[in-house]
Amino acid sequence: MKNVTPHVQASDEILKPKLLDQLKRCIRDKYYSLRTEEAYVYWARWFIRFHGLRHPAEMGAAEVNAFLSYLTNERHVVVATHKQA
Repeated sequence: MKNVTPHVQASDEILKPKLLDQLKRCIRDKYYSLRTEEAYVYWARWFIRFHGLRHPAEMGAAEVNAFLSYLTNERHVVVATHKQA
């Protein structure tokens, strides 16, 4: 019988979870509600998409301010939504 062990490259052995999976894990570790988790993931996705799918680690305060300004000035969100975002 042949040895059918799949070929695994070294870079594939240590895969970090995706960013949103890490976020979900962190929220669950803090015992937040499922609805809170959904809201956090929603805003994180929107923020990432707003900035052309850039990774948040590459961004800083200027990008956060740009996103919040967009929500206030273009989308006309209420204060509670702005604070949540």
